[in-house]
Amino acid sequence: MRGLAALKAWAGRLKTEVLALWIGARDRRTPLAARMTAAAVAAYALSPIDLIPDFVPVLGYLDDLLILPLGIWLAVRLIPPELMAEFRERAAAARRPSGRAGAAAVIVLWIASAAGLGWLAWKALA
Repeated sequence: MRGLAALKAWAGRLKTEVLALWIGARDRRTPLAARMTAAAVAAYALSPIDLIPDFVPVLGYLDDLLILPLGIWLAVRLIPPELMAEFRERAAAARRPSGRAGAAAVIVLWIASAAGLGWLAWKALA
């Protein structure tokens, strides 16, 4: 049971980190590259839509187990520590934002990816 409690605590910390990143992405004191990274990670984490659906064997959970924690790690490293500490405090006292913005961001990402692949295919065939 101790392992399950540790896993729940880790998941709770990840939720707080994502919310802190969401707050940091909207704060003008955050450097631009960090804001963009934090916004992308938070939007993806809060979105009800996955890039790789969970029912796809092995790959479905790859984004949840590897990509998302790595994105959080990168975004946290890009934000100055004193700002990140403030964002964590604000996240602990806040409620989770709506997933609609995250869903819209993921849909835009899918459309942009499809358009880019279509353009590459058109160039290769022309």
